[in-house]
Amino acid sequence: MPSHLVVGAGPVGSALARLLADRGDRVTVVTRSGRGPEHPAVTRVAADASDATRLADLGRGASTVFNCANPGSYQAWERLWPPLAASILTAAERSGAVLVTAGNLYGYGPVDVPMTPDLPLAATGHKGRLRARMWRDALAAHEAGRVRATEVRASDYVGPTLTASTGLLRRYADAALAGRTAAVFGDADAPRSFSFVDDVARTLAAVAGDERAWGRPWHVPGPAPVTVRAALADLVAAAGDPRPVRVRRFPRAAVTALSPVVPVLRELREVLHQFERPFVLDASATTATFGLTGTPWPEVVAATAPAWAPAGTATARR
Repeated sequence: MPSHLVVGAGPVGSALARLLADRGDRVTVVTRSGRGPEHPAVTRVAADASDATRLADLGRGASTVFNCANPGSYQAWERLWPPLAASILTAAERSGAVLVTAGNLYGYGPVDVPMTPDLPLAATGHKGRLRARMWRDALAAHEAGRVRATEVRASDYVGPTLTASTGLLRRYADAALAGRTAAVFGDADAPRSFSFVDDVARTLAAVAGDERAWGRPWHVPGPAPVTVRAALADLVAAAGDPRPVRVRRFPRAAVTALSPVVPVLRELREVLHQFERPFVLDASATTATFGLTGTPWPEVVAATAPAWAPAGTATARR
């Protein structure tokens, strides 16, 4: 029976752990708090994943080490990510496991074309450069023969398990579903790719066991791009709310003015380009290689809206 070490129990880590456990694999989920999905085949461990020795011990015998961590707020990335990523890489090396990282699109920086995995990692902000450096470190270890590594890159998450702290669309939707105006960053009418959490988990699981995946990154297949305005309208309609969605743009000038005193806005400034132009992910290589396809948008909405609808509504009670 294959065994896996999953670092992180956010929406993706939890979905992945359940997927692997449901197919009969043994899964150990590591978080600081020891939380994670409840499943007979899932062992939850409270540990500091940046402790390389401890994590390597937990990874002994694992066939795959999945990095699904998300260390705190943007402001903490530069402090927390380097030791955490290095520890996870070390655990994979020592155990002989395949290293599969759940990544994002920050490393590409501003682009004006659909993003493919072979685009240069040309990020201009520190968060994007950090993500790019993590992948280059793993790739260097792979090319040196120390580990087998791959990375799965997703766009903004969508799915029933997201909270306002784990998905920006959820934050917008909370306002729209409550009948309030949603203040959004950037252009609400620019086409945008979203990654359904279950699609991310399926892609992570698929590349882990296929040697064709190792040594390069892959994108998560997902629904067709949709604008933020349309996404909110679909979610509100699926929740049974007949009211029109109201959206206003949070001014870039306000982000600039408030960033000295609001740390999260200061961090957001460097990724505003993602919201001000089309932000489209191309996962055709993943589909061609592994046969994976994304969940259609209407199915994503049908799965998500009941969980996001305010308590007491008909949709939320279903």
